[in-house]
Amino acid sequence: MAHPEAALTVYELKVAGRLDPRWSGWFADLTLAAGPDSTTVLRGPITDQSELYGLLARIRDLGLTLISVVPVD
Repeated sequence: MAHPEAALTVYELKVAGRLDPRWSGWFADLTLAAGPDSTTVLRGPITDQSELYGLLARIRDLGLTLISVVPVD
């Protein structure tokens, strides 16, 4: 559980392929957007490293190919 005073960091995670918007339920507060070259960009606030690792595990478990993980200013 994150501390209330912890700052949120917004991340963009890019995966290969186009995810249908119905997948948004799997990714809580992240938005899904079609990226260039048949990719999907997931963007949103991540409270801490454990939440980020949980999201990465979900991407792995769904069999998605992770292309990049970038914190956004």
